[in-house]
Amino acid sequence: MNNTSCPQINFDFTGRFLPPVYMLVFIIGLAANGWGLKSLLHNWKKLGNINIFVLNLGLADILYLLTLPFLVVYYFMKSRWIFGDTFCKVTRFCFNLNLYGSIGFLTCVSVYRYLAIVHPMRVMGRITVTHSVTISVMVWLLVSVQSLPDMFYPKTSTNNAGSCFGTTSKFHVEDYLKYSLGWTLTGFCIPFLITLGCYGHGIVVLCHTNTIDKVLKQRSLKLLFILILLFSVCYIPYHVLKNLNLWSRVLSKQRICHGWFSQVYVARQISRGLVCLNSALNPLVYLHGNEDILAELRQLVQRACQMFNNSSNSGRVPVAQTEGDV
Repeated sequence: MNNTSCPQINFDFTGRFLPPVYMLVFIIGLAANGWGLKSLLHNWKKLGNINIFVLNLGLADILYLLTLPFLVVYYFMKSRWIFGDTFCKVTRFCFNLNLYGSIGFLTCVSVYRYLAIVHPMRVMGRITVTHSVTISVMVWLLVSVQSLPDMFYPKTSTNNAGSCFGTTSKFHVEDYLKYSLGWTLTGFCIPFLITLGCYGHGIVVLCHTNTIDKVLKQRSLKLLFILILLFSVCYIPYHVLKNLNLWSRVLSKQRICHGWFSQVYVARQISRGLVCLNSALNPLVYLHGNEDILAELRQLVQRACQMFNNSSNSGRVPVAQTEGDV
C-alpha cells in the first residue's frame, strides 16, 4: 500500500488497539473456556449430542487463545515478527481454524436444535453420539481444507520490518481478494444462512405450538439471542471489512485513491479485535446448555458476596460506649 500516488495510512492505531484487546480476551477466554471444558468433562456420562459440538467449540477457542501472547509481543514490538515465517503461518492458521470452526460448530448446534424442535419424533433415537463425532471430524476437515490455501500466501516481509500479515503482502493482494471472497461465501455466508433459517423457522414453530414446554422455548430464544450477538458483533463486521480493506489495497496498488481508505483500515482493525472476542463469548453456549455450570456460577457469586461482606464487617472498628450513649 506504499505508493507515491496515494496518501500513507497511519498504522499506529493497530499497535495501540489490538494488544490490550488480545490480553483481555486471553485472560477471560482461557478462564471461561477452561472452566467450561472442565465442567463438560466432569459430566462426561451426561454428554449429549449437542455438547459434542460445544466441546469442539471450546477446543477451537483454546487453540487460538494460546497464540495470542505471541501476537501481543508482535504488536508491542511495533509489528516486528521475531518468531519466524513458519510460526507466523501457524498462528494465522490457528486463528482461521478457531473462526471458521466456531462458525461451523455453532451451525451444527443450530441444525440439531432445529431438528429437536420441528421434527422431534423423526430424529428421536436416530441421531447418536457417533453421528455427532463424525460430523465434528468433518467440520474440522472442511475448515482445514478451506484454511490451507491461506498458508501458501506470503505472510512475512523483510522489507516491512519483518511483519506477520493477517492476509498477505501487497504483491499478491489481487489473488488473495478472490480467495477471500470465495472463503467468505463458503465459510461464513452459507453457514450463517443455514443458522438463520433454522432458528427463524424454529422460532415460528415455537410461537405457534402450545404443546412445547415453556422452558424449551426460553432456552431456544436465549440461544438465538447468543448466536445473533456472536454473528452481529464478531463475524459480520470482520468479513465485510476484511474484504473491503483488501479491495482498497487493490485499488491503492492500481493508484486509484479514495478518502475512505484510512477509515476502512481503522474499522478493519476494530473488527479484528471484535472477532477475537468470539473466544470469550463462545462460553455463553456452555452457560446456556449446562445447568450444572449455571449452578456453579451462582455458588461462586454467592461465595464472593459472602467473602466481601465478611471482609467489610471485619474492617469496621466498634465504637466504645460513653455515658451519653447509656
